[in-house]
Amino acid sequence: MASIVTYKYIRQNPDIITYIQQADDALAALGFTEHAFAHVEKVAQTAGWLLESLNYDERTIELAKIAGMLHDIGNVINRVDHAQSGAVMAFRLLDNLSMPATEICSIISAIGNHDESTAQPLNPISAALIIADKTDVRRSRVRNSDFTTFDIHDRVNYAVERAELRFSEDKSALELVLDIDTEISSVMEYFEIFLERMLLCKRASAFFGVRFAMIVNGTNVL
Repeated sequence: MASIVTYKYIRQNPDIITYIQQADDALAALGFTEHAFAHVEKVAQTAGWLLESLNYDERTIELAKIAGMLHDIGNVINRVDHAQSGAVMAFRLLDNLSMPATEICSIISAIGNHDESTAQPLNPISAALIIADKTDVRRSRVRNSDFTTFDIHDRVNYAVERAELRFSEDKSALELVLDIDTEISSVMEYFEIFLERMLLCKRASAFFGVRFAMIVNGTNVL
């Protein structure tokens, strides 16, 4: 049975919009970087682009985009174990929309496996979600407007002047290309907080049979 649940529908669903906004409000109160619509829509688009580039079918691509939109709603409950609580929330939302069980399983498995503390690339959707989520580093995610009080997460995100995820010409490698202002944050600081995420991207890329590479200021560092 074909599902009526589309990425467009999920993006416009008022309840889901509320969950995304309230989850981001909770993280804002805790001092985290932006996890609202700019983040989840970027994750959704990147996950979709990745699977499309690897010639996956249209429905798998759409399910990855839905997972991208929903992946952080568990933060409305608590940052701790937000991937697992978000997966349970997504199950109820999608089940109430009569989405087929096989599709729900793919989405909630991806959501439940996107946080680096417990993440595993179990299927194409989960692998795409991991890569899309962990490579979203950019200046506009920083909420703090007082540069003098930046913590390391603020500095590292603010220092990124350009971030591009791309395939190498022969599609043997997935490359995260960053231009970092080293006057704001050193490359070592980037690795201090993002090394675990980049290693996770490496595992997720291996799921697709490609190598993950990171190029910072023109130098291959991973």
